[in-house]
Amino acid sequence: MSNQLMKSAERWPVLFDDFLKPWNEWFDNGYFPSRLSTMPAVNITENNGTYELSLAVPGMKKDDFKIDIDGDILTISSEKEETKEEKEKKFTRKEYNYTAFSRSFTLPSQVNKDKIDALYENGVLKLSLPVKEEVKKNSSKQIAVK
Repeated sequence: MSNQLMKSAERWPVLFDDFLKPWNEWFDNGYFPSRLSTMPAVNITENNGTYELSLAVPGMKKDDFKIDIDGDILTISSEKEETKEEKEKKFTRKEYNYTAFSRSFTLPSQVNKDKIDALYENGVLKLSLPVKEEVKKNSSKQIAVK
């Protein structure tokens, strides 16, 4: 009798999971705002001796970003808080929205920290990290075949 009870109890979670699976997939895939990640996607490319970082951060302003370099660590962060209040005859509705992120990257030694440039347009923050001139000159060489 106890074996049958245990087998029944083991099947119940499986049935329950199968029943809730469609809703769990909705939540796990980020269809609802409460589950959305605030960490922006980042692309890093190298083009003509310059590293380029692109962060997808729509809905921000250029003043919302803070970009710091401490040693070889580049940190890009943002904090944005918004409040919205609607007053009607019978009720007051207040909404708060707080968005924050911080991303840190270790800079390669060949990056010229003094010439890093940042531009924000069309929801994308772009950082240009130029390589030092002496590294560019020393990086290319031809090898003779013996």
